Amino acid sequence: MIDQPASNPAHSGAQPIREIVIAGGGTAGWMAACYFAGRLARQGVGITVVESSAIGTVGVGEATVPGIRDYFRAIGVDDIDVLRATGGTVKLGIEFQDWAAPGQRFFHPFGLYGVPSRGVPFHQYWLKLRHAGEPTDLADYSLCTAMARRGAFMLPPEKPVNDLAVFDWAVHFDASHFAAMLRARALGQGVRHIDDVITNVALDGERGHIAHLVTKEHGQVAGDLFIDCTGFRSLLLGKALGVEWIDWTHLLPCDRAVAIPCAADATRDWPYTVSTAREAGWQWRIPLQHRVGNGYVYSSAMLSDDEATAKLLSRLEGEALAEPNLIRFGAGHRQRFWAGNCVAMGLAAGFLEPLESTSITLIQTAIERLADFFPDATFDPALADEFNRATSLEYARIRDFLILHYLGNRRVGEPFWDRLREAEVPEMLAHKLRLFRARGRLVRYEWESFLDPSWLSMYAGFDWLPDAHDPMADHFTDDEIRAALHRMRETVATAVADARPHRDFIAHITRGA
Repeated sequence: MIDQPASNPAHSGAQPIREIVIAGGGTAGWMAACYFAGRLARQGVGITVVESSAIGTVGVGEATVPGIRDYFRAIGVDDIDVLRATGGTVKLGIEFQDWAAPGQRFFHPFGLYGVPSRGVPFHQYWLKLRHAGEPTDLADYSLCTAMARRGAFMLPPEKPVNDLAVFDWAVHFDASHFAAMLRARALGQGVRHIDDVITNVALDGERGHIAHLVTKEHGQVAGDLFIDCTGFRSLLLGKALGVEWIDWTHLLPCDRAVAIPCAADATRDWPYTVSTAREAGWQWRIPLQHRVGNGYVYSSAMLSDDEATAKLLSRLEGEALAEPNLIRFGAGHRQRFWAGNCVAMGLAAGFLEPLESTSITLIQTAIERLADFFPDATFDPALADEFNRATSLEYARIRDFLILHYLGNRRVGEPFWDRLREAEVPEMLAHKLRLFRARGRLVRYEWESFLDPSWLSMYAGFDWLPDAHDPMADHFTDDEIRAALHRMRETVATAVADARPHRDFIAHITRGA
């Protein structure tokens, strides 16, 4: 309980935000509207979304990471209800096919590996046994991976008995259905919706802040705080406020994607995303209840748009259900994400190719971070400064994790892959690589989106393993470690037997049982 009365904003000098204007709808706009409509429900803040039904959205953000379920809880919706409303399926991680080398595959799970002991991470004992001439598959110590391999799923236990039972899950969904679900919920919470084209963004002459949007049919739309969700156009932050773009295409050269949904092959009911290395990039497969999402992400310097489209069409598992959707982009982000009274989210803020399904994650974290640093109408620059610092670090951490995927390839003799294997490595990533290669040391920086198990799955998947292990692992003999690892593998094998086929889980929830 709060014993002391809250201060009166009128007496404290605060100037509360009274009107939030969100420019653009789509996933980013309606995620922000839905979140703040609930969070600010008792504070008298009006929220208006201005979007034009005549302007399409990218709409291919169909895969997520487990954090999305925190967003569901924050807006008061159930995971299962989202799966039903969006034609969704379970995602236990990502399988990488042909990345390490043609014909090889490995899995990046949403879960832990093995059980640590005496403060020493599990992988150090695994490395010690490997160095003793007894290598085992790291994936055998991951319940999440075991379920994915079997095409099975069960909900994580509320109280795991040990780390072997710890895993998480995310969702695949139809992005347009997800946005529609959020839109209906936001409108039910009193969010105002204006379907119109933004023709101009007017600035005030005193502070250079945004004063109002000018729309074609509805005139001026004024506000205190503006959220830019206008996609790659970045009409507010980029165009009106002139915030420049930081280009990372020299580090991540893929700059095109072509997306095509198709009918599903019923025999490939897999609770995970598949990423397959291709001639000039990679191809995604995202299974939904009613279709499969497919896309080819590639470098236009290595492959033409027509060639990429033809190659993707030739590799579909079923009948194409729509015309190809060509998306042009560049890796990078705005120099600032919050300038004056404007915060950009989604594609208006930046873009990193969807290799690890982080596009929606970056929208979610931007929303949560804005809530943490929510301003009043004076817009103290210290809040924006910290928001921008944290967001810049988050983008850089994800960028480095994506670079690692390309750096570890052994597709020798292919120009695209040869170039990336020898590409520039940012110093923070180089430091991580040096420490892991020296002693299997995993480094975690501030604002990391991907934690130790994710990095370990990449190092092991690409066979980037050190020749030495932590000497602290020598507390146990090889025989003791061998026995312990055997018990762990048996525990995983026993636990996965309790999981039901993924198709049965989806059928169960869609029946409403």
